[in-house]
Amino acid sequence: METIRLDQSFDRYEELLVLILKSFAYMDGRIDPPSSAHALTAESLRQKSKDEIGFAVAAGRDLLGCVFCKPEPGCLYIGKLAIDPGHQGKGLGRRLLAAAEETARSLGLPALRLQTRIELSENHATFAAWGFVETSRSAHPGFTRPTSIEMRKLL
Repeated sequence: METIRLDQSFDRYEELLVLILKSFAYMDGRIDPPSSAHALTAESLRQKSKDEIGFAVAAGRDLLGCVFCKPEPGCLYIGKLAIDPGHQGKGLGRRLLAAAEETARSLGLPALRLQTRIELSENHATFAAWGFVETSRSAHPGFTRPTSIEMRKLL
């Protein structure tokens, strides 16, 4: 198993899109508004890997997980953390977050930041176990109730 940096040599964006959509599928019908993953395309992922810092975990030719990281003032934003459903619970999320932590440290950023949907309590618990704490709640445009929880992890 290896962790791959999504750089110019990476050319498996169709597979990466399938991985993300498969790993986010359990949210369909559970979260409102629907996941922004549905708006992704192979080309938008290619652009995302140019604009952000991406990592994937692979075993042989199989992509098992990914994460995208975006430097912000005072933190590294973690987005689209996706693990193939058949490989969840095997430490791949921790492995990808370790790559994000290393990236944050190399950029001199003292924290990781992420957002998770309000309805996904199992995600809140997992991120809390990984050292993240809730810092705020927010609503997507057009919603009067909170739809997302922001969590941070100090490094």
